[in-house]
Amino acid sequence: MNLTKPETQTVNNRSDTYKLLAAGAIVLLALVIFYALANHSLLARVIGLLLAMGAAVAIALKTEIGAETLEFIRGSRLEVRKIVWPTRAETTQTTLIVIAMVVIMGLLLWLLDVLLFWLIRLITG
Repeated sequence: MNLTKPETQTVNNRSDTYKLLAAGAIVLLALVIFYALANHSLLARVIGLLLAMGAAVAIALKTEIGAETLEFIRGSRLEVRKIVWPTRAETTQTTLIVIAMVVIMGLLLWLLDVLLFWLIRLITG
């Protein structure tokens, strides 16, 4: 149940909107500057672009959507740690089985193709 007042929620949403607009403006401005200064050092332009992107991400993470995204990423990392990954031997065995099945199915389809080609040739003369 949402216990926040509608006025507070509207202010937060408006604040989040302004923050996201500022982050987008930083990204667009950084891209314009990156291409406008094409005759300058590529390294300096890339570093400037990365710094601007970092600032834009930092601003975007201060919004409610950014906090939810960050929480989702943290939860995903936690779930990935719970996965029981196969051993190298299991991975090798599974890969070999898949390769063998692909070869067997390829041979069966090739034999079916040859048989159908032979039948069509027999019927059409």
